[in-house]
Amino acid sequence: VQVVESGGGLVQAGGSLRLSCAASRFTFSNNAVGWFRQAPGKEREFVAAIDWRGQSTSYADSVKGRFTVSRGGAKSTVDLQMNSLSPDDTARYYCAASIRSYSPGSDSRNWRYWGQGTLVTVSS
Repeated sequence: VQVVESGGGLVQAGGSLRLSCAASRFTFSNNAVGWFRQAPGKEREFVAAIDWRGQSTSYADSVKGRFTVSRGGAKSTVDLQMNSLSPDDTARYYCAASIRSYSPGSDSRNWRYWGQGTLVTVSS
């Protein structure tokens, strides 16, 4: 199973980016998918998660109201729409898939499959 993120880049404060996550030999269709991020010198932290049907979502308080996680067509991709970005959002963003249909929570140890991450840089 290979998980791949895309869509990172450089954006000015107040701008938007859309990240996408896909998997090979795996469709996400029956699995919860989460997004995490890690800034330089900091621990990896939970950002958002979505269940297998796309009906239940959860967010870190720091991104609530600004970020939206959603499933793409046929539930084969999971996107993270990020609006009103600030320099504090600068980090490498990782997609993770669970073996469960519902989110196992914000502890990264409970997520099974991980991508290599995509870098998001927000300039002031």
